[in-house]
Amino acid sequence: MIHLACTVPRKIYLACSGGSDSMAALNFFINGKKDVTVLYFNHGTAHSEAVHNPLASYCDMLSIEFKAGFITRPKEKQESLEEYWRNQRYDFFNQFTDAPIITCHHLDDAVETWLFTSIHGEGRLIPVQKEQYLRPFLLTRKQDLLQWCTDNFVPFWEDQSNAECEHARNFIRNILMPGVLRINPGIYKVIKKKYLSATK
Repeated sequence: MIHLACTVPRKIYLACSGGSDSMAALNFFINGKKDVTVLYFNHGTAHSEAVHNPLASYCDMLSIEFKAGFITRPKEKQESLEEYWRNQRYDFFNQFTDAPIITCHHLDDAVETWLFTSIHGEGRLIPVQKEQYLRPFLLTRKQDLLQWCTDNFVPFWEDQSNAECEHARNFIRNILMPGVLRINPGIYKVIKKKYLSATK
């Protein structure tokens, strides 16, 4: 079941990768009669290129406005690849200022971020809102978003590189999380409780 962490206005931009999380969000907001514009960032990878046209066609079929962004500069020496992609992605998103931008971070992302920042000295939560960005799905598990796609026959395109552990985020998700869940099976409830406490 999808639980929202904040109120979402009628007119929104949706940062959509084509994966199950953002495609579930797109369907959820369409069903909720939201005025959605899809923002898709093409990272120039084989996966991004493969998703671009099918996602654009899907939006066209639903009469949803689709806007795409692209890499605009070379990677700087001090940037990791993750930082480079994130910086380029947000340079694109930041062009849209007339309505909130929804990103599809979910509770699993929140747990992984809390672990990552804890390892670096101070556990932090992904903020529900920061400037024009809203993250309403932080109370919802990824498995529930995937189930939403299944139940509502929503297409999605998962990035197979998510199973690789080259990047820190994937290493935490694929290698560390099974051990964390063995030590504390209730970690998702712990982080969800932190969000609920923060909103009281």
